[in-house]
Amino acid sequence: MKVLWYMCAPDGEYPWKPEGSRVVDYGYYKQLAQAYDHLGYTGALFATGAHDVWVLAAALADATKRMKFLCAVHPGVVAPTLLAKMAASLQDFTDGRVMLNIVTGTEKMMRAYGIRMSHDERYAMCDEYLTVWHRLMSGQSVTHEGRYFPMEGAKLALPINDTITPPPLWFGGSSDAALEVAAKHVDTYLSWGETPEQMKLKVEAVRARAAHYGRELKFGIRLYVIVRRTDAEAWEAAQKLYDQMDPASVAANQVHTKGTDSVGQQRMSAMHGGVRPDNLRDLEVAPNIWSGIGLVRPGPGSAIVGSPETVIRTLEEYRKIGIDTFILSGMPLLEEAYRFGELVLPHLDVEREEEPVARPATGGKTFTWSTLFDSDPNYKPETVTEGSSGG
Repeated sequence: MKVLWYMCAPDGEYPWKPEGSRVVDYGYYKQLAQAYDHLGYTGALFATGAHDVWVLAAALADATKRMKFLCAVHPGVVAPTLLAKMAASLQDFTDGRVMLNIVTGTEKMMRAYGIRMSHDERYAMCDEYLTVWHRLMSGQSVTHEGRYFPMEGAKLALPINDTITPPPLWFGGSSDAALEVAAKHVDTYLSWGETPEQMKLKVEAVRARAAHYGRELKFGIRLYVIVRRTDAEAWEAAQKLYDQMDPASVAANQVHTKGTDSVGQQRMSAMHGGVRPDNLRDLEVAPNIWSGIGLVRPGPGSAIVGSPETVIRTLEEYRKIGIDTFILSGMPLLEEAYRFGELVLPHLDVEREEEPVARPATGGKTFTWSTLFDSDPNYKPETVTEGSSGG
């Protein structure tokens, strides 16, 4: 299985409020990237946010050794020839650690980029975009007289399929138009955090469409995780988040998502209905799946809540229906990456890149105070008096 963590601002203990947010700058991003790399995540999702994903991924490439970069791409924002050149360059410089997440966005969102298209037209444009992309990534010289991207003599100078492997394509969307694009073009179909029962129906539908084109896809899901030593402690942590979901924050998010043409967002919103009940467990839409985060966060708004054993069991439920990729996150990103990385990740068969450099002489050993002391046969404890540096 692939397990990725999230890489995007905002962040903090409850980032829907100014007092719950933290500063997210290059130094913090570097901390995140090195933590994900160190803990052994497959990679990170560089999602649409305040910072440009290409600049951010390129800036962090040298700070990591094996972490993969899943970069969000909006078809039409840049020409397919330029995207191919950008992706091939980053793929070259990272030794093949790039993956692309194709995002058609919403009508409101894409207008900010100068793209005024209806829902289905965006997917028609995406279909043509990816058709050209595949030709470029096969090393062809492309002359194309299309509706959206006419071009003449487009070709990459970099040695695609020789020393540079085309980045795999990931894609999400719940509408019929989205499923059609996924079936024709991508490698991994993604969905926001719906229940295992809902996801089973999606997987079956996408598989059937892909089979029509003689293709097979992999499947992934985007979820939050609230994991603690016990189930009770995990729900207590969820309650602390819930206590910060005041009426103003809930109302602000509902205004943001109201009237969206994103079918995926509509399905997420239906899981909580925009209503904050007194008891947070009323938003438990399936065993250990809590939809409360969607009250204050657009996009993926559900979380697995529980002990390490509960989280692993829930992940296995998704795996049984064919999902092998999990894009996870918690709040704050750094602390929860470590918590999941230490409590759950070691118990999963995670796909990782091989470490390209030699391991330290410690061999990855975990140290405690006692092991440090025991390693020195001449160590004798000293009395630490007030005012001394007891470290």
